Amino acid sequence: MPPVQKVGLYALVGIMAFALIFALLPTPGLDASQSGARLSGVQLRLYPSGDPDATWRFRAADVRNDPLNGLTTLTGITEGQRLLKEQVQGRFTGREILDATLATQELTIDAQDTMTTRQARITLVQQCADIDLRGTEKTPVKIEQGQGFSATEAKIDSTSLTGTIRDLKMTFGFSILDSSPNSRYSVPLDPTETCRDGKRVPLT
Repeated sequence: MPPVQKVGLYALVGIMAFALIFALLPTPGLDASQSGARLSGVQLRLYPSGDPDATWRFRAADVRNDPLNGLTTLTGITEGQRLLKEQVQGRFTGREILDATLATQELTIDAQDTMTTRQARITLVQQCADIDLRGTEKTPVKIEQGQGFSATEAKIDSTSLTGTIRDLKMTFGFSILDSSPNSRYSVPLDPTETCRDGKRVPLT
């Protein structure tokens, strides 16, 4: 199936409505779970209005839309990427560079393009940082466009920082905005690796 283009969440809803028009028509006796559209084998591109220089790209086995609550849920995700517009000397080249990858089983996107899930791994490519995020039913992992991500617990493995951080709030640039004092993490005093072009390489 060709990629699904999206400017905010509404374009995706429109495409799904066109594909399954009768699923979106109000029908007496149907609850919210029965009134949305559903697609299988979808390639999705998300252009968040709150982060205009970024694009998210996903492959999902199943996409369900709940128009009453303004939610779209992706399951069976095999590819999740955050791409940034490439700039050279302050000018956009028209190309995209890979900024981060996202691995999760299920992802919900609301009308503000905020993404939530119970568990995910984010890899910040330019920092060579693998971050395993865990949330709860009441406080899920949250990815907010133009800001960063948060989780009740995060395990970080990178060349410059390792450990477990509780109540983490972090930017896509790998800056910690908030954390619990119960967190345990450290910066290596004698690092043996560095991050270069998105890859870990030994220090010589």
